[in-house]
Amino acid sequence: MDQPVPIAEPSEARALRDRLTIPVLAFGGILMAVMQTVVVPLLPDLPRLTHSSAGTVSWMVTATLLSGAVLTPVLGRAGDMYGKRRVLMAALGLMTLGSVTCALSSNIGVLIAARALSGAASAVVPLSISILRDELPPERRGGAVALMSSTVGIGAALGLPLAALIVQYSNWHIMFWVTSALGALGTSAVWWAVRESPVREPGRFDVLGAVGLAAGLVSLLLGVSQGGQWGWGSPRILALFATAVGVLALWWWQQLRTEQPLVDLRLVSRPKVGLSHVAALFTGFAFYANSLVTAQLVQAPEATGYGLGLSIVATGLVLLPGGFIMLVFSPLSARISASRGPRITLAIGALVIALGYAVRIADSRDLWMIIVGAAVVGTGTTLAYSALPTLILHAVPAGQTASANGVNVLMRTIGQATSSAAVAAVLVHHTSPVGAIAVPTLHGYLLAFAMAGVVALAASATALTIPGDAGARRTRRARGRAQDAHDEALEGA
Repeated sequence: MDQPVPIAEPSEARALRDRLTIPVLAFGGILMAVMQTVVVPLLPDLPRLTHSSAGTVSWMVTATLLSGAVLTPVLGRAGDMYGKRRVLMAALGLMTLGSVTCALSSNIGVLIAARALSGAASAVVPLSISILRDELPPERRGGAVALMSSTVGIGAALGLPLAALIVQYSNWHIMFWVTSALGALGTSAVWWAVRESPVREPGRFDVLGAVGLAAGLVSLLLGVSQGGQWGWGSPRILALFATAVGVLALWWWQQLRTEQPLVDLRLVSRPKVGLSHVAALFTGFAFYANSLVTAQLVQAPEATGYGLGLSIVATGLVLLPGGFIMLVFSPLSARISASRGPRITLAIGALVIALGYAVRIADSRDLWMIIVGAAVVGTGTTLAYSALPTLILHAVPAGQTASANGVNVLMRTIGQATSSAAVAAVLVHHTSPVGAIAVPTLHGYLLAFAMAGVVALAASATALTIPGDAGARRTRRARGRAQDAHDEALEGA
């Protein structure tokens, strides 16, 4: 009996899919950031809607943060081992399942668990960047990675006003039905357009390492995120920090002695990789204070003398220009990295972030200056966030890009959690009564801006200490010589 002959896919169809790979992956990154911010407009009303306390409701944010921090390096390692496209679809699927669950329930316990599922989306960006490294030629890779990195800010800027509009004019469950539909669309688009990367690092998955990292990170981030509510000197917080130190020390020891570790700490110990992670920590701290403080400042009552009393929808629109700026400036980041190297791009980006906070300190009363200052910080964030994954791509083997970028994103997440706690501590200690309510003073907000600006300067200084890429410099010099020879030939003709 004749065997059936497989029908090759038409080249035009495959070419279309290849052209859509970058937009599809970018859509997934934007969707991930949207999912992290859509719950924010709901927080004031959720205690009433779910018949629970404000402290319990805050766990809808905390659960996403914790699960994202744990799952990002774990899913990154799984992507390197079992296939990046496969794990990317699993992450988007878990995010969509969490959104559907939120749409179907009003029970706060179920909602918190569902938001923990949605935290898996944090692995979307590092997995997508690794796919781009494997699939794209070098000349297209820089711009694509820069765009992918900027989706974090674009999605965050879009998510807040979108969610606020839905919450204000419709039932709050509708918001989660919308994100569920978007999640299903994103998962389907990845299945249709994205090739499975052939680059793998097979081996045995380090289950013990994953459990140890999860326990250590949960203890650390839970302590950081809840310190303001429970008291920084309370027995619970001190116990969490002590547990984090002990568990992570044992985890570090176990990783160094495991043949196939979850995180290659010997790779992390290289200055080019380790300093990139430190810079990511500082950049995450500096970036997050922008949207966090701006949102509170512009919503402050006009009776404070500085507040604008804006609604949550108007607040989202204030932050929206920063998201579009990240989209516009991502190609510039790629060009700077190609000509000067990603560490210079990172250093410049962090300096621009610090400049943005200087603008915020100079004037945080006029709406247009607030928008300008926030946009300048967004511009610097675009440069910095686009350079970080490029640094990792230049420093690690192809088979470890997803896990290494996952650790880099984890460091950003820790920086953001620390920023949230630090900003809250500053604002709590600088309040004044407005009527019967104590609200932060303008001085408190300016101190928060100054703190974030100093950390941005630390990120810039750290970037400059990262060893340069000799191979990349040789490539740039060779390209320069080739261009000079080409120009001379044209002149001779």
